[in-house]
Amino acid sequence: MTKKEFILLLEKENIKIDDHQFSQLEKYFELLVDYNKKVNLTAITNKEEVFLKHFFDSLTVTKVVDFNQKQKICDVGTGAGFPGLVLKILYPETELTLVDSLNKRIKFLDLVISSLKLKNVYTIHSRAEDYGKNNKEKFDVVTARAVTQLPKLLELCVPIVKVGGVFISMKADAEEEIRSSKRAMSELKVSLEKKEVFSLPKENSSRTILMFRKNEKTKKEFPRSPSEIKKQPLH
Repeated sequence: MTKKEFILLLEKENIKIDDHQFSQLEKYFELLVDYNKKVNLTAITNKEEVFLKHFFDSLTVTKVVDFNQKQKICDVGTGAGFPGLVLKILYPETELTLVDSLNKRIKFLDLVISSLKLKNVYTIHSRAEDYGKNNKEKFDVVTARAVTQLPKLLELCVPIVKVGGVFISMKADAEEEIRSSKRAMSELKVSLEKKEVFSLPKENSSRTILMFRKNEKTKKEFPRSPSEIKKQPLH
């Protein structure tokens, strides 16, 4: 994918990118491919595919939230930094926290943050359940990209969203998961406010972005322990 093609794709989504930001994405790609040789971060290493399936795909969350406002964002189960780090590069005014359970990934994220000289980005090595217990009602926006089934994902992510804030789940096809999440939405006091279904350009694979609005504070018991979530899922 040429620089021009990528910029045109972003323009269709009303996203502006300057030369410095594009250079940062190119450096991010180089670091990803190099680090991936020793630590498995992604099966996608072709430049065109990384720019489409990781970078552009990460930015499709702008379909449901305006990131031009200065906000506190948390990306749960961030992996190699998608969508969190890509959002940070395009919207540098945001304050970003990246949470992942694998320290090898955290070290990679720290390398990218340092190499790109990104400010107000924090990496947390933690399970989502543990982080959620100690950081309730902290963030304006929480994101998660294809981490786990939606009922469980809601329990992991909603507790750290501020009342009035939003949780964004990035999925492929999500209709069945939405149907199975009615109880989780009720228990966690959220409502499904936006649903965007679309195809990723060029390859036409299905994508769904769900935006949940948090209406009330989370009950003390959530998120529960991993064993409790597994034994009694909220669906």
